[in-house]
Amino acid sequence: MDRAGQEESEIATAGVITRPPLLYLAAILIGAVLDRLLPLPVPHFDPVHWIAGGLLMLAGLAVAVAGIRNFTRAGTPVRTIKPTIALVTTGIHGWSRNPIYLGLFLLYAGIGVAAQSPWSLILVLPLALVIRYGVVAREEAYLERRFGDAYRDYKARVRRWL
Repeated sequence: MDRAGQEESEIATAGVITRPPLLYLAAILIGAVLDRLLPLPVPHFDPVHWIAGGLLMLAGLAVAVAGIRNFTRAGTPVRTIKPTIALVTTGIHGWSRNPIYLGLFLLYAGIGVAAQSPWSLILVLPLALVIRYGVVAREEAYLERRFGDAYRDYKARVRRWL
């Protein structure tokens, strides 16, 4: 393969460690297993957990869906294994550079609260680190290579999360 071909393949995708939804799902499953094997004390069940968890889940879905719709309208794929076609900087992406991941965090936290799963909530920090360094950092480097100054300007204007 020639040098030009190598450069093109280097910017074809972000090269994230795995598909991000799988990371959230794995954390939920690991949390459920740890809740079973190493139970931690939880407060007495009451409807507040269901209400708070439900509200977090709804907010998370709304944020993630808004981000997905933004990508779809711009004609760029949501899946990290496909090349990014367009730099999306408007709508919810004008508030957060990562609204889909932010939405998934809210959804994840909502599930943890509603299920009264202390381990799922404890795993938020390791999950955040994996998403930040195994996914977001790679995506940011990829977008900078792909879109150059346009992405750097966007990065300077819009916060990573909120």
